[in-house]
Formats: sequence, structure tokens, C-alpha cells
Amino acid sequence: MTPIISDIRILDNLLALNLNVSLWSARRKMNQEDLGGAELPPEDLASLGSKRIADPENLKVFGTLKARAFNYLDRHGVRFMSGWAIPEEKAGEIVQELCNIRNDFQKEKEAFLADYDQNVQGWIEKHHQWGEIIRNSIVGPDYVRARMDFRWQLYKVSPLAQHTDNTAVLEAGLAEEVQGLGGTLFGEVAKSAEDIWRRVYHGKTEVTHKALSPLRTLHSKLTGLSFVEPHVAPVADIVQAALQRIPKKGNITGTDLLLLQGLVCLLKDSDALVAHAQKVIEGYGPAFVLDALLAGSATASAPDVPAGRRDGTVDAELDDAPILPDTLSVETAVPHSAIPSLGLW
Repeated sequence: MTPIISDIRILDNLLALNLNVSLWSARRKMNQEDLGGAELPPEDLASLGSKRIADPENLKVFGTLKARAFNYLDRHGVRFMSGWAIPEEKAGEIVQELCNIRNDFQKEKEAFLADYDQNVQGWIEKHHQWGEIIRNSIVGPDYVRARMDFRWQLYKVSPLAQHTDNTAVLEAGLAEEVQGLGGTLFGEVAKSAEDIWRRVYHGKTEVTHKALSPLRTLHSKLTGLSFVEPHVAPVADIVQAALQRIPKKGNITGTDLLLLQGLVCLLKDSDALVAHAQKVIEGYGPAFVLDALLAGSATASAPDVPAGRRDGTVDAELDDAPILPDTLSVETAVPHSAIPSLGLW
């Protein structure tokens, strides 16, 4: 298997971003008085749960905004230490989007706090039988305000080069974090591809051009992080080449759909994906990989003409058989009975 190891020098091209989103749960701890002094087991045996003092429906928007921020950073960065590594050249646009989400968060926060007392009273009326245990735990809007926040820290990361105690340098741990960044990126690509397969391509015999959107998002992520590991840029080239083969208009069916389904299956398999990226590095163009996907054969041979090698030459010692995972066979990607005859069986 081709090793996936990122070089410490990639730190020159990335920034680390840590996102802190604090949400108020509207929960307070239950106590014995809430249950009218009923006899309870000792605390070392069991503990009481919690009670809501406000309608959770009014707080859902904050969870949605948090998820929006996380999803955005996942689309443009890669998980790193306690946050994300993002391309330094994209820092401006990424921070601008976070500012937009923060602005929405603050607007919703102010709107929630403006109606806070009324919302709490409505919650008490809805659960009037238990109104007293809610009243006993009500907190003021200033308390809630202090517990709802949206902020981030953007910083440059560099290795510890010198210290009076050499152990601190040798055991800093940053090198190991950076070395695993390429593997993390390919793992995230595989996870995204699994989701794309399930939501967009599985069992389909026809899709619209909207089906290309998640692949374009993946391509953008790979392009922005191409410096992370040598195989990332070739993978981006493979995805781009596939997108360029798809007609600009009309629904996507037949051979074009099979190509996209094969591509998504390849993206789901990190080992096979890196192996095919290595072929591109060695001189075989993305077209070679895509043709192998379309053929759906684990024993497909490289072309005898320059289409196989970018430089138009043939290396007799180069193993030119792509290593396609089992999931990449056309028949596996889409049930045979659901696909019109395309001369592939």
C-alpha cells in the first residue's frame, strides 16, 4: 500500500482554526424538592436527571447555525488537532463566512433574549401541572446571554525547534499530528463519498446536474488542500476530469452515470484512491483511471498509445494495471437489471 505521510513543511501553507460555539441547553438539575420530598435512593446509587426551563424548539436555530459552521469548515479544511487546518490562501473567505454565521447567531440570540421572559412563561403554562419546579430554577436573561457565544481563533502553527530541555523538543508531538494529516484528509473524502453515494447515486439510473454539486465541493476541498500530501492533487485531477466528461445539459444517464458512480465508489476506498493517484504521478493521466472505472475491470490494461502516459512514452517496467476495488465494478455499483445495455457485459 502506498504510504500517506504529510511533510512538516506543509505548515508553511496552512493555518489552524479553532471554533468555539457555546449553546445554552435550557436544562437545570432536578433536586429532591422538585419531587415533593419523596424518598430517593442515596446519591452513590442513583442521581436525578434534569428539567427544561424553556421550550427547546426556540433554541434549535442555534444548533443549526453551529452545524452550518462545522459543515462549512469540513468542506474547506481538514480536521487538525482541536479544530481544522485550512489553506492560508483561503483564510480570508473562510473567516468571512464565519463572520456571516456569527452575525446570524447574534441576531437570533438577541431575538431569543428579547422574548425570553415571555417564552419561559409560555413554557410554564404549557406544563402548568409542573409549573412550580420550573419557576424554582428560572435564570435571568443575563445568565443565558453569558452562555451563548460564537467565536474562533485563527493561528499559525510551527514546530518547537529549541528548548532548554531537549525532551520538550523531541516529544512535542506536532510532527506526528502533521504526518497523519494526509491520511485524515483521505479518510474525510471517503466518508463524504459514502454520504454522496447513499444520498445521490445509490440505485439510480438517472440523475440531474445537481448530483454534480457534492463532487464539485469535494474537488474544491482537494484543490485547496493539494499541498497536504503528494497524492491529493492527482485525486483532484481525476475528479475534475470526470466532471469535464459530463454533458453540460440534460439529465445524466447511461455511460455518464456509470462513470460518476464508479468515481464515487473509488473515492469511498482510500487505498484504491491513493493507488490510482500514484498512477497519475507516474505518468498515466486521469483519463486512464476514468476509462478503467468505466470498464469496471480489475484487470484493465493501459492503452498502447500516448493516451495512457502523459509524456506519450511507455515504461516496460511500470505496472500499468489499475488496482480497482471490488466495489468499483460497474455491475456492483448499479444493479445489472436496472441499467440499459451499454455493451459493458
